[in-house]
Amino acid sequence: MPHIVIGKTLDLFDFSKKFIPIFQKSPLIKIQTIFVEKNGFTALLPTIVIDESHKEFFIELSTTKEKTTIRLHPLTDPEKTDSVKLSLAKLYSHIKSVYPDISITKTNLSDYVERVE
Repeated sequence: MPHIVIGKTLDLFDFSKKFIPIFQKSPLIKIQTIFVEKNGFTALLPTIVIDESHKEFFIELSTTKEKTTIRLHPLTDPEKTDSVKLSLAKLYSHIKSVYPDISITKTNLSDYVERVE
């Protein structure tokens, strides 16, 4: 399962206020909004990717006391194409632009993160 772990807890309510929609034309990647659970530990971002096929899924941000994880929500598990993996990396890049002091502690998407930084 593709994922990016950030070695810091993010305030998802704060991030939701600073979130700017992500749009890329080719391949099409659209992340328009963010929904934060009332407990503040999880957020879902509806995502659309169109490459060889049309995929709609959720990216999940989940926080604990030590880390924040970006991953595909298991109930909307799309085919893990390059474009789907790139959508996770683009979200990380946006988070990094909002919070420049964060860093990745664990990921299986290094190549994709390097492409968007």
